[in-house]
Amino acid sequence: MFESLGVMTKKELEARNEVKWETYTKKIQIEARVLGDLSMNHIIPVATRYQTQLLQNICNMAVVFPIDTADKLSERNKQIIQEIAERTSAIERGVEELVDARKKANKLEDEHLKAIAYHDTVEPKLDTIRYQIDKLELIVDDSLWPLPKYRELLFIR
Repeated sequence: MFESLGVMTKKELEARNEVKWETYTKKIQIEARVLGDLSMNHIIPVATRYQTQLLQNICNMAVVFPIDTADKLSERNKQIIQEIAERTSAIERGVEELVDARKKANKLEDEHLKAIAYHDTVEPKLDTIRYQIDKLELIVDDSLWPLPKYRELLFIR
């Protein structure tokens, strides 16, 4: 239609589409890099720091109370420590998979195929990582968490 009406030539339409595909790819690429960086350099270290605090609390309970009482009192902390370990491992695996998917997609020359690869293989990994981070956000102490939490964005303190 654009060509028949003299608005754009076929070549101009193809160029316009290529720019849109490239723009989409760059957007997802930037999101993936930022999420990977935040995960590895901010989220995981903070979660690990909180895990260490909980471990210290368990050790202190064992010093103060008899072992049976300390175990009972520390049960919830042990569960949290395990959950943090599982979620940080899942995030690390997710980031590795994300980087691998980006590398494969970046090898493609055709912008349309690259955009499809980013949509089908890279973008879903962002959601997987984000899910784990959202769960950690609910566990880790507010004073340690480096980013605004959802509830803080909704209800400014």
